[in-house]
Amino acid sequence: MKLLHSCLGGAFALGVLVAPSVSEAANTRLGLGADYWINHGASFQATLGFDTRLVGPLDLGARFGLAFVPDEDTLGIPIDLTLRANLNRRFYVEGLVGPWILFEGDTFRTHAALGFGVKSGALSFGAEVGYLNPDPTVGLRLSYRF
Repeated sequence: MKLLHSCLGGAFALGVLVAPSVSEAANTRLGLGADYWINHGASFQATLGFDTRLVGPLDLGARFGLAFVPDEDTLGIPIDLTLRANLNRRFYVEGLVGPWILFEGDTFRTHAALGFGVKSGALSFGAEVGYLNPDPTVGLRLSYRF
């Protein structure tokens, strides 16, 4: 239980540090994700993300939340730093990297992914191809920006 409190505290601190102030025209996103983690089955995530304009079409941000891996019967906390390139008003490409904390087996797992998708107003829908130690992942993402 002590590890859980430390992990949640670390995730909160990371979110506070990365979350920009209102004057920086920050975006907040609520997201849902579903992945197929090769050799481990499905993975479902609910995330909260923050990003801000870095330079030109690039946004820098972070996302964290709660993950559920039914085949492993475990919960986790996905934490990712994100770099998103807004190609135009409708399309984006993003890179993600960070630790995912799973509460079964190896606690800390490396996550890295490349995502791409379309935007329509406040909604974004896309795909993500990546790696969650020790195997590849492929999935879908839906997010709402407010």
